[in-house]
Amino acid sequence: MKPSIERIEFQGIAAWRLNGPRGARAVISQLGAQVLSWKMPDGRERLFLSDKAVFDGSVAIRGGIPVCFPQFSAMGELPKHGFVRTRPWSLAAERSADDFALVTLEISDDEATRALWPYAFRAELTLMLEADRIDVEFCVTNTGSAPFSFTGALHSYLRLVQVEDAALEGLYGYEYRDAANGDRIIRDSGTEVIVDAPLDRVYHDVKRPQLLKAGNHSLGIQCQGFPDVVVWNPWVEGCAGMADMPADGWRQMLCVEAAIARQAVSLPAGEEWYGRQTLVAV
Repeated sequence: MKPSIERIEFQGIAAWRLNGPRGARAVISQLGAQVLSWKMPDGRERLFLSDKAVFDGSVAIRGGIPVCFPQFSAMGELPKHGFVRTRPWSLAAERSADDFALVTLEISDDEATRALWPYAFRAELTLMLEADRIDVEFCVTNTGSAPFSFTGALHSYLRLVQVEDAALEGLYGYEYRDAANGDRIIRDSGTEVIVDAPLDRVYHDVKRPQLLKAGNHSLGIQCQGFPDVVVWNPWVEGCAGMADMPADGWRQMLCVEAAIARQAVSLPAGEEWYGRQTLVAV
C-alpha cells in the first residue's frame, strides 16, 4: 500500500495515523503533538506508552514522545516540562510519497499561555515516518518584539522487553548531571550505560549518536540542535509512586531524550530555532 495519513481517534482523543512504507505505522496526537506509537513493518511497537496513561488533558500522557517547552523539568517557575504537552495543537501540513509519510502540527501563544509565560511564539512539531525510522523535528519561532529564552526536550520513551538486558552506547567521556545522586557532575567513564538502579542523568554537549542495544530491538539515536541527552528510568521505587504507570512499567522503558537543559536557548525577535531527534531500527 502507498503511504497515507488518516485522521483517527486514539484512546478517545483526536490523532493522526501515518501509514508508511512496507506497513510501518505511527500515531501522533492532537493533544500535545505527542507521538504515541511507532510500529515497524513487522508490527513491533518501538515506543513505550503506559497502559495507565491519562488522555483527558489533565496531566501529560505518560509515554510516547512528549514535547517539553518552554521549560525542561522543574528548572524554572513554569509547570514541570512547560505547558504545550497538555494543550491542543492544530494541523499545519501533511504529506506522503512512496517512501515516507509526514505530519506537521503547530501551536501559538494565546491568552492562557501568556498568563504563564508572557511571550509571543509559534512552535511546530513534524513527524516523518519511513520504513525503518522516524524523524521528530521541533521548531520554535519568536513571533514577538522582544527576545526570549527557553529550555525543553523531546522526552522519548523507548520500549524494551527488559531494561536490565539493554545497554546504551555513545556517551563515554561526556559529563552529566546526576539528579539521582544529588545533582553531582560526573564524567562518564564506562563504555555503555546500563540500568540497575534509578537513573536520571543529563549529559552535556553530546556530539555523538547513541546506540541502544537490546537484542533484535536495537535502536540508533541521533540528535541535531539539541545539545543535551537525558537518560531516565524511575526503577521500581520511582515507578511505584506514579499513578499513571503500572508497577512493572519501569522494566519496559528507557527514556533517551533530546534536550536543552543546561544552557537555555536565547531567541531574538523574529528568529527561529529547530532541533531534531532521529530513531532508526538497526
